[in-house]
Amino acid sequence: MFLTGVLEKLYARRRFGIRPGVDRVGTLLERLGNPQKQFHTIHVVGTNGKGSTSAFLSAILLHAGQTVAQFSSPHLVRFTERFRINGKEYAAEKLASSMDTVLAAAPEEATFFEITTALAAFIFSEERVQLAVMEAGMGGRSDATAIFDGEMTVLTPIALDHTEYLGKSLAEIAREKAGIIKPDSFVISAGQPDSVREAVEKIAHARGCSLKTCGKDFSAAWNSDGTLDYHGIRRDILQLTPGIAGRYQAGNAAVALAAAEVLDAGGMLIPPAAFKEGISAAYWPGRMELVPGTPRLLLDGAHNPAGAMALAEALQDYSYSRLLMVTGVCDDKDIDRIYAPLTPRVDAIYTVTPGVDRALRDKDLSAFFHKQGIASQPCGSVVEGICKARSEAASGDLILVCGSLFVVGEVKAWLENVNYSGIRG
Repeated sequence: MFLTGVLEKLYARRRFGIRPGVDRVGTLLERLGNPQKQFHTIHVVGTNGKGSTSAFLSAILLHAGQTVAQFSSPHLVRFTERFRINGKEYAAEKLASSMDTVLAAAPEEATFFEITTALAAFIFSEERVQLAVMEAGMGGRSDATAIFDGEMTVLTPIALDHTEYLGKSLAEIAREKAGIIKPDSFVISAGQPDSVREAVEKIAHARGCSLKTCGKDFSAAWNSDGTLDYHGIRRDILQLTPGIAGRYQAGNAAVALAAAEVLDAGGMLIPPAAFKEGISAAYWPGRMELVPGTPRLLLDGAHNPAGAMALAEALQDYSYSRLLMVTGVCDDKDIDRIYAPLTPRVDAIYTVTPGVDRALRDKDLSAFFHKQGIASQPCGSVVEGICKARSEAASGDLILVCGSLFVVGEVKAWLENVNYSGIRG
C-alpha cells in the first residue's frame, strides 16, 4: 500500500481545524482496543525545546537497552518523521497499512492531530515498544496526547504562544500545559518564569506528584572547551558532548538527564554509560543544524520570541564574516518580537513565502523590515531565497535559515532532492 494515497485522506481532516479536548481521540482509541495501554508513556509538554528534549531522553533510554518510541510534530520533510522507534523513522509501507486501519475507525469529526496521535498509539502497540516519549501538539490538559496515562511529565520552557487557544498570560498557558500531569506521577521541569513555576508547583502538589526543577534540583553548565557538566539529583556527569548543537541545549539536556535519573531510581535500570552516550548520540533535525559547504547554511526552526532569543544567543558560538538571513513566517506570528533579537546580528535579509496556506507573503515581511529601517529583499519561494543569498554570499559568510519550521523543511527537502509538500498539521 502506498502512503501518499492514504495521507490524502488524513490531510482532508484538516478541515476540522484545531479542536481542544480528548473525547474524539478517546472514542477512536477505544475502537482500536486502547493500544495506548500496552506501553508506558512519558509526556513532553512546553513551548520550546520539546523535540530536542525528547530526542535526548529517547537516546538515553535506547542506550539503556529499552525499546523506545518517540512521537513528535510537525514533521519537516516526511510524514514518517513523526513516528520513531529506536531512533529510526517508521517504514512508509507499514505506516500506510496502519493509517488505513485507524482512519476506518475514526469518528466523523476527528481532527488531523487526533488521528495522528491515535496512529502513534496503534503503531507503538503493534511494534511492542516498552516506552513512548509523547510530545504534545501545542497544549496539555486538552491536547489529544493527554488521553495517554503518562507516568512522567517533562515540562520544557513555557512562553507565550498560541494565545488564542491556551490563554493570554503565562500563568494561564502554564495551567493549560501542566494540566496534562497525572496524579501520583513524576514531573521534571525546565527552569521557568516565576508565574509558570508557581502554576506548575501548585498543580504538581495538588496531584501528589514528585516535582524536580532545573536550577533547584539539578543543573547544567558549559565548560570553556565546549563540553557540558551536569549536576544532577543523585549524580554528577561531567564532560558531556551533546549531539544537538546550540548553547540553549544545556537546559534541554539537563531536563532529559534528570528524567532519566528519576526513571532509573524508579526501577528502570539505566547504566551510567547510557546517560553520557545518549546525550552524545542524540540528533534532532532543523535545530541549529549546520550544513557544510561554501557558504555554510545554518538551519533553525525558531518560530516564536523565546526561540528567537535562544537562537540569537547561540549565534555567538559561530564565526563568520557576514550573517545573511533567509526567513519566512506564518501570518499568525508576533514578528516584532521574533525578529527583535536577530536583526541586530544580520548583515542582509532575504524574505520568502513558505509553502503553507497561512504563510505571510515575502513582500509583506520585507515591508515590515523596511518600516524599521532595515533593508531586505523579497525573493518569492524559500528555494529562490536560498539561491539569491548564495549568489551574494562570500566564502566566509554564514546563511541563517529561520522563522518557521516550514521554511526549514523546504530547505531540507531541496538539499535532499526530494519532493516537498506544504500540507501539514
